[in-house]
Amino acid sequence: MLRSLYSGISGLRAHQTMLDATGNNISNVNTTGFKSSSVQFQDTLSQLTQGATGPAANQGGSNPAQVGLGVQVAGISTNFAQGSSQNTGRSTDMMISGDGFFITRSGGTTSLTRAGAFDFDANGRLVSPDGGLVQGWMAGANGQLATGGELSDITLPNNLIAPGTATGKASVGGNLPKDTAVGESLVRDAQIFAADGSEHTLTLTFTRTASGWSVAGKNGASGATATQNLTEDASGNLSDAVLRVGAVAVDLGSLTSFAELNTASISGVDGNKAGTLEGFTLGADGTLTGSFSNGAQQVVAQIAIGNVTNPAGLEKAGGSSYTLTGNSGTLQLGTAGSPGFGKLAGGMLEMSNVDLSQEFTNLIVAQRGFQANARIITTSDELLQELSNLKR
Repeated sequence: MLRSLYSGISGLRAHQTMLDATGNNISNVNTTGFKSSSVQFQDTLSQLTQGATGPAANQGGSNPAQVGLGVQVAGISTNFAQGSSQNTGRSTDMMISGDGFFITRSGGTTSLTRAGAFDFDANGRLVSPDGGLVQGWMAGANGQLATGGELSDITLPNNLIAPGTATGKASVGGNLPKDTAVGESLVRDAQIFAADGSEHTLTLTFTRTASGWSVAGKNGASGATATQNLTEDASGNLSDAVLRVGAVAVDLGSLTSFAELNTASISGVDGNKAGTLEGFTLGADGTLTGSFSNGAQQVVAQIAIGNVTNPAGLEKAGGSSYTLTGNSGTLQLGTAGSPGFGKLAGGMLEMSNVDLSQEFTNLIVAQRGFQANARIITTSDELLQELSNLKR
């Protein structure tokens, strides 16, 4: 049989693979996080019809004569170039700007993905559309993260509680009226918190004295009391002082005593009651900061980013995810924004990096290549027909 017949067949197969890859790229033009593929060809073994000879004293050398036996697919590579961003406004949508992959777990299988269209399931776990559990590190009760340890499922349960914190400081500002009669008192109250988050009242009583003011404080949380004298100069300035009422340090340094102005008030009170989780924000380093009903902001988790030495060696596993292979290298864990890892953007998704103009050009090239190889087969068939007709 003619060698050209089998060369044409190999060309049909190779260009059919190119058509398949190009069609797959075009079909995924709107797939979140999709990376396009391209096909590389190489020739197959060549048949040697005449070997090369070296030059002699009275005769020159000759080159080898070879006839190729067709084409084959050398490989199908994945293009991991950054796709464009799409603003979705959903807090659970995330995009990696730069290198790296999200890490998900499904059963005992760990996968990598660039598609950050996540959501929370009924158990408060952050999951991918196919149910993969997004991996990272959970913060402790005090909001401290221990990155670098074993990965765990990112979980933000609706019943997550920020514990109450005790009030430790307060400040008093404004003016105490200098023309107040000696012995008269002014009372100021403020809400403070105990260690269990319960609300109590801090009461400050300012009593006019001959030399200035006397301050008496009562801590409703512990029942502690304290007093402090503030001396007054001729210009109406009061001496700096800190009144310690139990565990609460009240800064009195901003008080003044001018005539007719009664504006003294308690401000700068810290501490909180216990609160429940209401929402979260995503930082560029992958930290999820919870917003609680008591106004507290606390880090609750951090999303892990993974990378490999050779991303092109990853194997596509469906669902816009990849798995490790022997040529991808081992999985390296890190945090977004650290060296070798991209940053995270919340409320955005990475779109497909398919270039339609290039894909349609590839489609034409593959189609013409297929047609040309089909012509090789029909021409070879005509030659075989002529050989058959020699017997007539």
